Amino acid sequence: MKLGSLKEGGRDGTLIVVSRDLARGVRATGIAPTLQRALEDWSNTAPRLNALSEALNAGDADGAFDIDLQALAAPLPRAYEFVDGSAYLPHVERVRRARNAEVPASFYTDPLMYQATSAAFYGPRDPVKVVSEEYGIDLEAEIVVITDDVPMAVTPAQAAGHIQLIGLVNDVSLRNLIPGELAKGFGFLQSKPRSALSPVFVTPDELDDAWRDNKVHLPLVTHINGEWFGAPEAGVDMQFDFAQLVAHAAKTRPLSAGAIIGSGTIANEDTSKGASCFAEQRTVETLRDGKPSTPFMSFGDVVRIEMTDRDGRSIFGAIEQRIEPQPLP
Repeated sequence: MKLGSLKEGGRDGTLIVVSRDLARGVRATGIAPTLQRALEDWSNTAPRLNALSEALNAGDADGAFDIDLQALAAPLPRAYEFVDGSAYLPHVERVRRARNAEVPASFYTDPLMYQATSAAFYGPRDPVKVVSEEYGIDLEAEIVVITDDVPMAVTPAQAAGHIQLIGLVNDVSLRNLIPGELAKGFGFLQSKPRSALSPVFVTPDELDDAWRDNKVHLPLVTHINGEWFGAPEAGVDMQFDFAQLVAHAAKTRPLSAGAIIGSGTIANEDTSKGASCFAEQRTVETLRDGKPSTPFMSFGDVVRIEMTDRDGRSIFGAIEQRIEPQPLP
């Protein structure tokens, strides 16, 4: 099934079930008012939401309506936790090589992860607001999984059973602010603003055999201003699968229902697949030419991130956003 949220009913939106073709929706407030509430009682709400999904796809759901993407909030307009990994080591290796730095041996056995911004997410058509282009505006096209309640210290095998939904994220980065922050030795803050989520989250069965080994085996396609930017294979070169990432996040603390765990920027050894962020593209250029030639994003640029199934049908809907200036208060 596919689940989304309308921009109504307060900060957490209104839960809707969305048809497989992303054309129709129906409010699910009789089951749970919000997706967060549904995830907190998933064993009871999931079967009822699935029955509503089947009725919607059969054309038998009362109150069904046409989907207006502008009316959609992020499926989880805010979350208790968003932890983002960096599971694609070709990206890490290239970035380090470009600045003549070694990749620590631990990176191959222990996932990189940080606590990201989760107090609010952009909807799939909301503009990305940034104060200045000088910050180095970048996208990061990633996959996320969403969990129910995860106990502390689960094994990866146990963690796999807590992955309930899958979606996409544009994990916005402000690249020119990152070096100064990391130099302080205390991680990201100002350089990681709000991110955007795909129109819907889906249960793993919606991906059929593309979901296996706790990975999504499909390309994630990014366009910038209508031009192809990249389509790396999400199931290739992923050093740590999502079950391992969830277990890593839960090593010393339980995860609350609705926790979002990100894959990190999708990147392949094969650079002909393009990139999922400008930092990756600029790194490839630096290694090839001695310096980057592609600038970061400017106001007015439009980023589109989407994943389709083998028949070309959109799975999550597209994140499509314009970069806009944020007026000062």
